[in-house]
Amino acid sequence: MKAQVTWTGPGLRMVGETAEGPAIVVDSSGKAYGRHSGLSPMELVLVGLAGCTAMDVISIMAKKRQPMTNLQVKVEAERAETHPKVFTKLYIEYVAYGNGIEEKALIRAIELSEESYCSVIGMLKHSAEITSSLRIVSDPNPSLPGPLAGAE
Repeated sequence: MKAQVTWTGPGLRMVGETAEGPAIVVDSSGKAYGRHSGLSPMELVLVGLAGCTAMDVISIMAKKRQPMTNLQVKVEAERAETHPKVFTKLYIEYVAYGNGIEEKALIRAIELSEESYCSVIGMLKHSAEITSSLRIVSDPNPSLPGPLAGAE
């Protein structure tokens, strides 16, 4: 794997690219420059964590023929107060949507992801305490919320 960023300004705005995927905007300018036009590097880690485990759970649930119609993975993090401000605690909430999902199957899918398959969790568990929970919402066509409530 290879990746690169190119500084495009203003502030700390960059475009990130890999050989395999589309470009993304990375930006940690924040209040210092009056803008935040992309995800910060640490936000990207959280999105990577959520995406990694979600892909595992979706794949495992499909193999188990579970009627899951959608999945949200929400991650909250605490960071160290001093540099480098690594994640010290991570809380993952899995919200599975669908009628007739077996809780036992979902629990096992999450365990497999968190203990064996998700590479991001595999890296982060060495520096952060990781906990998780799950909810099943019996709704075949969920209306999922948009951006995080209360996000700045």
